[in-house]
Formats: sequence, structure tokens, C-alpha cells
Amino acid sequence: MTEVELPIEPATPDDWDGVSALLAALFHHTVESDVHESERLVFEPERSLVVRDDGRTVAHAAAFTRDLTVPGAVVPAAHVTMVGVAPTHRRRRLLTRLMHRQLREASDAGREPVAVLWASEGRIYPRFGYGLASQRLVLDVATREAGLPEAAGGRLRTGPPATFQAELAGLYDQLRPDRPGWSSRPGRWWDHLLGEFPSHRDGATERRAVLYEGAGGVEGYAMWRTRSDWTPGGPTGEVRVEEVVAATPDSYRELWRFLLSIDLTRKVTYPYGSLDEPLQHLVAEPRHLVPRVADALWVRLLDVPAALAARRYRTPVDVVIEVTDPLLPENTGRWRLTGDRYSASCVRTGDPADLICDVRDLGAVYLGGPELTALADAGRVREMVPGTVARTAAAFGWDRAPASLEVF
Repeated sequence: MTEVELPIEPATPDDWDGVSALLAALFHHTVESDVHESERLVFEPERSLVVRDDGRTVAHAAAFTRDLTVPGAVVPAAHVTMVGVAPTHRRRRLLTRLMHRQLREASDAGREPVAVLWASEGRIYPRFGYGLASQRLVLDVATREAGLPEAAGGRLRTGPPATFQAELAGLYDQLRPDRPGWSSRPGRWWDHLLGEFPSHRDGATERRAVLYEGAGGVEGYAMWRTRSDWTPGGPTGEVRVEEVVAATPDSYRELWRFLLSIDLTRKVTYPYGSLDEPLQHLVAEPRHLVPRVADALWVRLLDVPAALAARRYRTPVDVVIEVTDPLLPENTGRWRLTGDRYSASCVRTGDPADLICDVRDLGAVYLGGPELTALADAGRVREMVPGTVARTAAAFGWDRAPASLEVF
């Protein structure tokens, strides 16, 4: 018997309960009323696609309307999220159809040149044109062995994050334009992010915040939780750091001194460090940061010329790139990219290609993360004119490694 192809439909506000139940089942957590309502704050039904079977939501994909910092610029980016298919409806092409339609609708709307997401499994999204654009440094610090940074002075204030929300948001927005990979937090995003839910604590305390005040006022903040633990030899508590945002070297150093020296703790974990995290150069024994690398943001170019023209380039670039994009064929072809730190343009051309690549490879290098040379060495980028890969790789780099402070 042939299965009927279930239709994909735009969501409505009334779909949130069904979407929430589907996601809870897929990601193995319980629907709780306070979390449910917090997530409803940022749900955008007009950007959500649902598949229903007999009135039950069995597949879903959505996007948040947020901006993304890229090298030298801030661009609108579809923040793809809440993607999943019920286990009863696998192997029916629902995910493929959802992702294709989402890409087509976003491209046709023309409001965002790129899409970005976190992947539950890395094998899923390359087939839809996403490239791994940033990685994160996961730190598991043995505080006594690592050693503390030198004191920097200044004043620290601590308290519940909600009491500092305006100051946190102000500093975050001040620094965001210079931090590739950071996302805007519009509307109710801060209320959502600072929501306090017992089920999210995993045995730890409520979230706390510390602000650093220097000569220029608030110059940095950190948010963290602690989890108490004891052995016969004494306390072995853990500090779980969620965000560290610092405008100056002094604020960064003093915030980390504080986090690494909280009483009755012996361990600090931080899952969102950047690959160029300065803490690696501040502690006495960096080996005891126990760093490991994990994937972070995946980027998909929806409009190749608009995306490449929107960002800036560390060194002057003039290159013809031949791009293949099976899902959005209007991106396929040869594009002449010219640019530097101040401006850029990207136009279709009939000139011979200097480089040949797939659209996912452009997504991978878009934030200035993975080197184009590494993709070429992996056989994913073909160099048609000798020396082009090295020159173009230098241009696509940036002053800071891309990083992201939150999973959306």
C-alpha cells in the first residue's frame, strides 16, 4: 500500500503545544509549563512549518529572526531551529521536504543572505548545503592545578542575572558587532535566556551573575551556576560557567579570577570557549584547562553574491569562484568576489574560475573559521590557478575566531 504524502503547512500560534510535545519527545525531556511558556515567548509561527497526521504534529522546522555578526559586519540570518521528525514517521522524506521548502522560502523572501544552526548530529545538514563554520573550545578546568590569572583590580558585583538585565544586554550589544558568530537578542530573548527553571539545573544552583566595573563603568560580566560535592578529603564543588563577556583585558582577567576561585569548588566547566580563548594564555598551566574541540555553528548561504558582499575580508581579494548548489540553483555559477576590510562586491561573471567548490564549503569559511587551505587539502575545494587558495584563505580569515555563546 502506497503511503499518502503528508502536506507541509505553515504553523499558527495554536500549533505551539503540538510542536513543544514533539520536540520534548525527540530530545528526551519532559514538557514543563514554565519552560513551555518561556519558549513560547520566542516562537515565531510565521516562520515555522509543520506536518500533521490525524491532527498530531509529526514533523517541524522553524527559524528565528535574528542578526548574526560576521567578519566586519552584521547581517540578517535565519536562525534555523526546532527541526525534527517523529520516530513513527521516519524514512518518508519529511525532513528533506521540510528543509528544502524552508531554504526555498527563505531564499525567495530575500530578507536574509544566510542561515545558521546548531546540529544535533553533524551528518544531517551538509546534504542541505550547510558547512561547519565554527568550533568551540570546551573547558574542564582543574582549578588548583591550572593556577589563577594575575589580579587586575576593579570592582565586582554579584546577584541574580534578572536584576542586571539592562546592564548585561547593554554590554552584550556594545560588543556584539565585533564578535563573529554572536547573535542578536531582540524582543523577549533576554527574558527567555534568563528564565530560571529547576529542570535545567541538573543538580546545580540557580543562575548567578557577576559584573566587573572599571573606570569606564560595567566592562564585563559572567553568568554561572555551582554544584556542591564533597569527598572524605573535603569539598570538590563545580562551577558551571554559561557566559563570559568582557570589553577589556582587565575585565576578562578579573572575571576569570573570580570564577576560578569560588570557595568550596575544585572544578570549572565552560562549554562555549572560542578557539582563541585568552584564558589559555592567562593560567599558569594551560594543560589543566583540559580543552577539547566541539562543533558549533553551521552556516548555509541562501544568496551567494549577497552573502559574500555583506562580509569584509582581512586582506584584499579578487577571485572568481565557481559554485555548485543543487538545492538553490540560482547560486550555481561563477562569481567574481572583490573586497577588503572596508567594502566588498560579488557579481556573476563569465570569466574562468580560480576556485571551484560546493556552496557548503563557502558556508564553512564564511565566519572566518576553518581555513580554505584545509578544505582544499581535504579535496573539497579545487584550485584552478596556482596560489589562489592561499591568497583567498588569507582574505577569508578574521581578527577573532568565530564563537557562539548560546544554543538556539
